[in-house]
Amino acid sequence: IDPHLSMKRQLTPFALAALMLATAATAYAAEEAYWTTGAGVDFSSGKYGTTSTTESLSIPVFAQYSSSAWKLSLTVPYLQVTGDGSVTVSGRQANKRTSTTPTKHKTVSGLGDIVAAASRNLASAKDSTLGVDLTGRIKFGTASTTMGSGLNDYAVQASVYTYIGKFSPGFQVGYEVLGDTADQPLNNVAYGAVNGDYQINDKSSAGVEYRYGQRATDTGFEQREVIIYANYQFTPDRTFNAYLMKGFSDGSPDSGLGLSLSAVF
Repeated sequence: IDPHLSMKRQLTPFALAALMLATAATAYAAEEAYWTTGAGVDFSSGKYGTTSTTESLSIPVFAQYSSSAWKLSLTVPYLQVTGDGSVTVSGRQANKRTSTTPTKHKTVSGLGDIVAAASRNLASAKDSTLGVDLTGRIKFGTASTTMGSGLNDYAVQASVYTYIGKFSPGFQVGYEVLGDTADQPLNNVAYGAVNGDYQINDKSSAGVEYRYGQRATDTGFEQREVIIYANYQFTPDRTFNAYLMKGFSDGSPDSGLGLSLSAVF
């Protein structure tokens, strides 16, 4: 049995739905739970190893339920892509198509890939030296095949962080099972990131993150990118977030930026 195919069969939407239901039941019983909702805009541009530029504009609406130990989140994006059709951009990975003949530049838009995630805090940095979170995520293939793969992706990720005064360094490691077809074969990928966050004052913080991801196809490229971000809490329940991104490989956008507003209830 091909272990690559076996893993894809085991990680079904039914198994993830069961995990989400169990998580929700636990989170509901937890104390000091709250909701966070918001919306944002993200723009990226890159050639991704091709001769033409693909631009992507995403407007995500998101909701997150948080307790002392759990976080449940759902993100629903509107997506607009301008390019020649040689690259799929919906989801965490951007990949060159292997069997599509590029056409003239055109703009397509519609629902992007909906993402659901559940995170469990295994250790709190306030109570120990290190904080540890474990996250399971599914990207539903709801975007049209002109923008994405049309298939589900599944990922599991561990995050480790600590606090050193106002500075909080951390790192993440993850593994993602990408949906693929005979026309668009994709490999499962490992990915990771290192980051440092500095609390400037009671209302604002800023940081930098470096991300790396394995190539998803045999002829594709690794992902390498740096993100600089800042957060400002202009009221106790309202936060403004912004970031700039620079790619350093053909597997990443050449550049990107984003803004978002969130509110706690």
